[in-house]
Amino acid sequence: MSVRTPDPNPGWLNEEDLYEARRRLPMVYVEAIPVRLDALGYVTEIGLLYTADDDGRFYRTVVSGRVLYRETIRAALIRHIEKDLGSLALPQLPVSPTPFTVAEYFPYPSETGLVDDRQHAVSLAYIVPVNGECSARQDALELSWLSPEQALAPDVQAEFVGGREQLVRQALAHVGYTAP
Repeated sequence: MSVRTPDPNPGWLNEEDLYEARRRLPMVYVEAIPVRLDALGYVTEIGLLYTADDDGRFYRTVVSGRVLYRETIRAALIRHIEKDLGSLALPQLPVSPTPFTVAEYFPYPSETGLVDDRQHAVSLAYIVPVNGECSARQDALELSWLSPEQALAPDVQAEFVGGREQLVRQALAHVGYTAP
């Protein structure tokens, strides 16, 4: 009989177990679209991460990550915002944990238009105002604060992969922004 030290992070899977789980189960994610608001609560800027993949291709994305076993949605949002934007971002989590949309990613093109080559993922998407100092962390090269008009410009929309440009458009529509 072997004695093991308890895993201090029981919500994490090793790479092999994660690979097997992704092959068999939808994974639960949260996505946060950081925004800056004016005094009346209107979105003035949207924060987009600029990063590169393993092949050296550059693209835009939003704060995103898995929800761990035994982790609340709120805790997952805070963890991923701090991981991607820094601990001084000062996010204002929504009073209700109801997302503005539920996004479904598939490992192949589907009717949702959202693709994640690794897995089938169900993502709860939130618009999160941030008041503090933000800087790109982890894998991101840059955090860009763009006006809604800039974020919806065709050249910026073309920089997203996996259909996340749809998520940005949905988020801005949800807060009442319509392109001119």
